[in-house]
Amino acid sequence: MNYRVFSILVLALALPLLTVSAYADSISIGTAAPFGVLGEAGVTNTGPSVIHGSVAGSSGTPAVTGFPPGSVVAPGVLYTAGVANSGPGTPFGDALAAYNYAAGLSGTNEGTSGLGSGGLGATLVSALTTGVYSFTSSTVLLNGTLFLNAGGNSNASWIFQVPAALTTASASSVQVINTGAGLFTGAITWDVGSSATLGTTTSFLGSIISKAGDSLNNAATIGCGRVISLNASVTLINNIISTPDSNGKCTQTAGSGPGGSGGTIGGPTPPPVISTPEPGTLALLSSGLLAMVFLKFRKSQVSSLA
Repeated sequence: MNYRVFSILVLALALPLLTVSAYADSISIGTAAPFGVLGEAGVTNTGPSVIHGSVAGSSGTPAVTGFPPGSVVAPGVLYTAGVANSGPGTPFGDALAAYNYAAGLSGTNEGTSGLGSGGLGATLVSALTTGVYSFTSSTVLLNGTLFLNAGGNSNASWIFQVPAALTTASASSVQVINTGAGLFTGAITWDVGSSATLGTTTSFLGSIISKAGDSLNNAATIGCGRVISLNASVTLINNIISTPDSNGKCTQTAGSGPGGSGGTIGGPTPPPVISTPEPGTLALLSSGLLAMVFLKFRKSQVSSLA
């Protein structure tokens, strides 16, 4: 074996060890965490919406209308005078910091792909694993069901970087499958550069943090999350929003149905597929193969000298 062949084999075995996949961690939103709804230009509600979390506009535009008939479930608080809208340690300031942090992460560029039917994560087998996903289209559409694969981890997290608008078709849903045991403590963050619109009866999961206005159409629900508009208003129509508790935990055991009246958490385990070995396993395997190649190389060198 000559030196050239040896070098190629070493590179072929070593490069997989250098591959780093996008990873999404739960993003802290600080003092915005207790809020189910934050609208910088106020919040408007129609119908008997139920918010498991606090509701507020900003101190500059504090108008919150439609409560009642809408209701805020304790310990959530309805802030009629609004909350501070800028600076660290304030709900809007901390939400903006979380938005900027999420937007700055390196993610997998999905281009103009959609989500759900006809797009990404449309089946159990193609469910999106944890990570950061970015898009380039002016509107990212969720149509049908988006499956997210937690990989057996009850603390799994996903981040979706949407440069402009996020829209869901009517009756669309988000479902987390293959969770671990106990309460689901992971997170789904939707970092939206413009507005977010949830279609009628959409069953959604995760926290929407947007730069423009947000609208939840009739009977749309959000589980394990919240809706935050940093620069505009939020419009609600007969919705249910369930915010994680102070420890980031959702309201159900993994594997037990709807995510606090939003999408489903803890669905089935997807069919087995051929997967890449874990880094530790790959390292051990590569080390052994490298050792074999090196011994073969040494043996050929000794033979040539003889």
